[in-house]
Amino acid sequence: MAFSMQVDIVSAEGEIFSGKADMLFAQAANGEIGIMPHHTQFLSQLKPGTVRVVSGDEEDYFYINGGIIEIQPSVVTVLADTAIRAADLDEAQAKEAKRQAEEAMENAKSETDIARAQVELAEAVAQIQAISKLRDRLQKTGMA
Repeated sequence: MAFSMQVDIVSAEGEIFSGKADMLFAQAANGEIGIMPHHTQFLSQLKPGTVRVVSGDEEDYFYINGGIIEIQPSVVTVLADTAIRAADLDEAQAKEAKRQAEEAMENAKSETDIARAQVELAEAVAQIQAISKLRDRLQKTGMA
């Protein structure tokens, strides 16, 4: 008998995913974490990056711009300001945002400007990585 857990991914715009999963992977503040059913209770900040939800042979990828993950033995909740299905991301737009963030870092005149550009760069890179991971998954399954 396989065990599963409830996974809810919620952004400021509303719920983006709710369903049963066998595993979940996310970028916590101190590195990537993998969660399985009956995981010990845990609360952590999340960095901008990919959240991967695995259910059987299916995998769903989501980009989040950071947030919080709350883990209970049978429920995992991801709270993010922004959460987008990786399939809905625009690669050209993400690459342009990366270029603009790099340019902003070069032209930054204050520590505040540098910090803002670093956040924008991290978010753009995380979006590009989410797109890349989804593309790799689709190629492996022959769906690309």
